[in-house]
Amino acid sequence: MRRRIVAGNWKMNKNFQQAEDLFDELVDLLKNGQNKDTDVIVCPPSLYIEMAHDLSCDEEDGNEVFYGVGAQNVNEHESGAYTGEISAGMLASMGVEYCIVGHSERRRYYGETDALVAQKIESLLQNDIIPIVCIGETLEERESGKAFEVIERQLEEGMFNLKPLDFVKLIIAYEPVWAIGTGKTATPEQAQEIHAHIRKCIQEKYGKAVSSTIPLLYGGSCNPKTAPELFAQEDIDGGLIGGASLQAEDFMKIVNA
Repeated sequence: MRRRIVAGNWKMNKNFQQAEDLFDELVDLLKNGQNKDTDVIVCPPSLYIEMAHDLSCDEEDGNEVFYGVGAQNVNEHESGAYTGEISAGMLASMGVEYCIVGHSERRRYYGETDALVAQKIESLLQNDIIPIVCIGETLEERESGKAFEVIERQLEEGMFNLKPLDFVKLIIAYEPVWAIGTGKTATPEQAQEIHAHIRKCIQEKYGKAVSSTIPLLYGGSCNPKTAPELFAQEDIDGGLIGGASLQAEDFMKIVNA
């Protein structure tokens, strides 16, 4: 059975005190109402990773861990003269378990390519960090009928170089670029169509045993109202949540969806 996952991507939000308050509130809610069948991941700005790790478990509850800690980005190199960058080895040494790569904002604002995403995935896997790999089409690509083509290229050039034993470690997040930060959400049918196509492509490359185990998340202005119907779709295993992850109660509603 595939894992059910809800991951929160805080992006560049919250000062130190606000981040601490949000972690505390989230842990309180997870203690009392977490859907135990759903894995929760929190990806704060890198400055707050140590705090995220420290606050992720409760000694009073036998060191129960309430969420996994993820990073929002990583450099493809292990070390060197790359001012301002953070390597996978550094993240691993801080207890980071997951890392987002290929997010549409990284592709759009920083020119990240599928080839670069592939390098970052390799570096993360070498350091035993699970990549959350984002793929998705722009509005122009969707309207011109190229959505499937874009998805296939991103899979082929970014991930299909991996051996099956490495590929099965991935989490893939479909994020329609036209729905990121716009308040627009793909309909459940639109989202399911793409998720089903992703799984079909994986099956053609690696076989059904692999394709049936890979968690596919939906990202794209998912909120407490839209989450239940989206998550009810056959090939959608959870969500990569942006804005709604900045409010603990909203995020918890999505977890429980």
